[in-house]
Amino acid sequence: MGYPHLKRDADTIVVGAGIVGAACAHALAAAGQSVLVLDDRRGGATAAGMGHLVVMDDNPAELALSVTSLRMWKQWQTLLPQACAWHGCGTLWLASDDSEIQTAIDKQARLHEAGVPSELLSAADLRTREPALRTGLAGGLKVAGDAAVYAPNVVNWLMEAGDPATRIRFRQATVSALEAPSVRLSDGTVLNAQAVVLANGVHAARLCPDLPIRAKKGQLAITDRYPGLVHHQLVELGYVNSAHHATGASVAFNVQPRPTGQLLIGSSREFDDTSNHVNVDLMARMLRRAMDYLPGLTDCNATRLWTGLRAATPDSLPILGPHPSHAGLWLAVGHEGLGVTTAPASAHIVTALMTGAACDIEPTPYLAQRFAQPYTRHDTHDHT
Repeated sequence: MGYPHLKRDADTIVVGAGIVGAACAHALAAAGQSVLVLDDRRGGATAAGMGHLVVMDDNPAELALSVTSLRMWKQWQTLLPQACAWHGCGTLWLASDDSEIQTAIDKQARLHEAGVPSELLSAADLRTREPALRTGLAGGLKVAGDAAVYAPNVVNWLMEAGDPATRIRFRQATVSALEAPSVRLSDGTVLNAQAVVLANGVHAARLCPDLPIRAKKGQLAITDRYPGLVHHQLVELGYVNSAHHATGASVAFNVQPRPTGQLLIGSSREFDDTSNHVNVDLMARMLRRAMDYLPGLTDCNATRLWTGLRAATPDSLPILGPHPSHAGLWLAVGHEGLGVTTAPASAHIVTALMTGAACDIEPTPYLAQRFAQPYTRHDTHDHT
């Protein structure tokens, strides 16, 4: 791999310093590689998202990736500094009617098979655990092992703490072209390595236009401090249909209590709009949805509204592993809203495939080869 006659700037160059890129850099450095991380600091999904660490089970590959990642996150938990704001709040999946109770039962069965403990809650149980929820909900499912973190500070920890960090360097730079295993910067500088890992989320499509990545814009709001109003991450059981199966703009109830006492409110999805402008109408829909489940939110003050871009693939699974036709180029992109959750296992897969080490997860479902060649882009927007 690579060109031995060229002077190398690192064993591996990672493009993107979000949570996935940082996890890849950390894992590769722990495997003994020197790593150079490049990022232009424009901001991405890591800084914009909720930092929810959640086991998702929409399909077996998603379940395997998130379960393995949560196990790795629990190993990291004991090492994370306080600034990473680990919050073991768990998740309550809320059932609004009897049909969603059956959804909760089915979900519990899948989680049980994967070794993830969960607890079915009656309507009375739900009222006891979260008194602020509206009356009339049918019950829910509690997954106590889920958590939340402040992902930007986890990124700093991954790249700066511990022995692997001594082999990681960071450079603020704009990558204008991939010439794997080299990269060209916007100032014309060429940096050489044995391999390049593309991990810059929705912006990867600009550098590698054949990737089937589509922007899914999300909007969030955060309130002033209301300690004790909400105790768990609260998500409606209809969230998966909104997140993965809706074809137009959609909203779903998703509220997270922060350790500060603030409430982080999501979630929405809007296709192909890559601007950072808040969609006022969609934000209003999202907040109305939240107030339907948590009526007390009508008396809360929102202190900030913002947007972020998720990088989605056609099957809602990330692309992990070698690029099918560009030697020396490796992919860690397309995580949509699960980048923070699945960063550890994603980095493990990429590192294992790159180094020939044993892999704890069957990598085939995440390989780029699953898409027909050539790739078909879903949009024509510039992701810069």
